[in-house]
Amino acid sequence: QVQLVESGGGMAQAGDSLRLSCAASGGVYRSDRMAWFRQAPGKEREGVAAIYLGTGGTSIADSVKGRFTIGLNNAKNTLTLQMNSLKPEDSAMYYCAKGRLRPGSTWQSAAEYDTWGQGTQVTVSS
Repeated sequence: QVQLVESGGGMAQAGDSLRLSCAASGGVYRSDRMAWFRQAPGKEREGVAAIYLGTGGTSIADSVKGRFTIGLNNAKNTLTLQMNSLKPEDSAMYYCAKGRLRPGSTWQSAAEYDTWGQGTQVTVSS
């Protein structure tokens, strides 16, 4: 059984950078997609970035494009999210997730992911 453990969250000022990590233990396969989601209080869970392990292809949400970068350290089975130029609206609980997309589905659909980490809080002040 796969377990995902996030780390690296914390408090930051607007314009700062943070780097999140997600350590995966157990079965992670080339047919999997791993992603970062975030959820702020009172809002729906939002897909931030995803990577398809088979090709290394990445997807990024428009709201963070040019500021956030998703990465994968295969040797360490670790997913990363480099967050630069942080904004107060980036404040949220950030989750790591693993899944396999069904045909016709979108990487930003939380329903397509069957394994989730416990989350790490990111708070950005202005």
